Amino acid sequence: MRTTALLFVTGLLVVGCKNPGADVAPAKVEPAADSKAVVVPGGEPDKEAGSSLAINPSNSKVEFVGAKVTASHEGGFTDFAGKVDMGDPIEQSSIELTIQTASLFADKEKLTKHLKSPDFFDVGKFPTATFRSTEIKKDGAGHTISGDLTLHGVTKRISFPATISATDSAVSASAEFSINRQDFGIAYAGMKDDLIRDLVVIKLSLKLPRQS
Repeated sequence: MRTTALLFVTGLLVVGCKNPGADVAPAKVEPAADSKAVVVPGGEPDKEAGSSLAINPSNSKVEFVGAKVTASHEGGFTDFAGKVDMGDPIEQSSIELTIQTASLFADKEKLTKHLKSPDFFDVGKFPTATFRSTEIKKDGAGHTISGDLTLHGVTKRISFPATISATDSAVSASAEFSINRQDFGIAYAGMKDDLIRDLVVIKLSLKLPRQS
């Protein structure tokens, strides 16, 4: 009986120590080029098909999962706005998004306050995070989106896998990937016996209705 209980507790500890960032595709991170978003080869976007679809919390989610050695925590942002400028084909589209970092939330109130502090996002000093796409390309059954992410005052060019679909009524996109917080200068180590993991999972979900 004692052995069974020990195995059960050990199993719980293993689950608690799991690194969620290791279970998803990592974003490719490079220095940001000093250039604006570009259109991929193949011609200018079809202006007839082109329309600007608003991104906001009523139709989209921007979430994350962070972890320390003993546990993981979910969170996200409640205040963000942006747009998708549609092209035809869809690879000719572009994406812009601005997040108000003070709208950050986590699954524990104390953690929410700590994440907003200078140890992490430092929302007083860096009130916004932004993303602007530079390329959307077909990649097998899905797509790869590349663009400049500015977070914590640091701008990097990132590329990540996404699933994109378009119908007459809506454009949908979803992505789940990891970034290394150290790449953006978020370096708080955590407690000596409970270190913060570097990989953070980013979850994006958009369902943008087309105007009839």
